[in-house]
Amino acid sequence: MPFVVTGKCIKCRYTDCVEVCPVSCFYEGENMLVINPDECIDCGVCEPECPIEAIKSDEELGPNELHWANLNQRYSAIWPNISESKGPLPEAAEMADLDAEDKREMFSEKAGG
Repeated sequence: MPFVVTGKCIKCRYTDCVEVCPVSCFYEGENMLVINPDECIDCGVCEPECPIEAIKSDEELGPNELHWANLNQRYSAIWPNISESKGPLPEAAEMADLDAEDKREMFSEKAGG
């Protein structure tokens, strides 16, 4: 999987990244986005678009972050595709500084849309 959305996205869900993706490989959950690893072409244009640095190359993931790659794969298969920016969630500004692991328990399995 070339790029992965980490837990930094939880409760923020900025969607700037989906507008620049040439292959529309983003999928929307209730409170975060994920990338489909089978669709991502490793172009990297999404990574700098995320204002909170929630997107990482799979090569940048540390051992404690590998579960995010699995989560992206799993939920991209069941959540709806998103290809247009919707703006962040209302609580994004206050949640942006929290670490991915601090947000882990806030993750929602529900689909967005």
